[in-house]
Amino acid sequence: MPEAAHLPAPTGTTLAFDFGLARIGVAEGDAEVGTAHPLLTISASSNEARFEQIGRLIAEWQPRQLAVGLPVHVDGSEHETTALCRRFGHRLHGRFGLPVYWVDERLSSVLAASLLAEAQVFGRKQKAVLDQVAAQAILHTFFETGAVGRFNGRLPPISALP
Repeated sequence: MPEAAHLPAPTGTTLAFDFGLARIGVAEGDAEVGTAHPLLTISASSNEARFEQIGRLIAEWQPRQLAVGLPVHVDGSEHETTALCRRFGHRLHGRFGLPVYWVDERLSSVLAASLLAEAQVFGRKQKAVLDQVAAQAILHTFFETGAVGRFNGRLPPISALP
């Protein structure tokens, strides 16, 4: 997959997703100021119900782009969930027509658990918000490192690919 020559810096609202088979964490942020906030966790059982919820979020927040955490091994190699996550990102782009940026999500769940522990959120309360806080960590990574590169959190958006 060739890298995009140059992509403009993201602007405006961004929705970020921490994709999982059982749950999808969602965060919202502003690219210009680099802030990110956890929104919700989607735990619908069917893909159609998941995308309906995402569609409502997109209608409400009017993002200019989407960021999807790309799960890879610590050494950067892909695994079985990586392909499922890419499929999810392609579906997002296909349904909503927004640029989708891949962001390295290595250790985002570990960071999210650490942040929640610092905030004294444990057990069931932590499980309920862990995925959306992981999406928040993904969005912070996106704002800090960009999304132009390969397997280091900076892949081009799907719309820039041939």
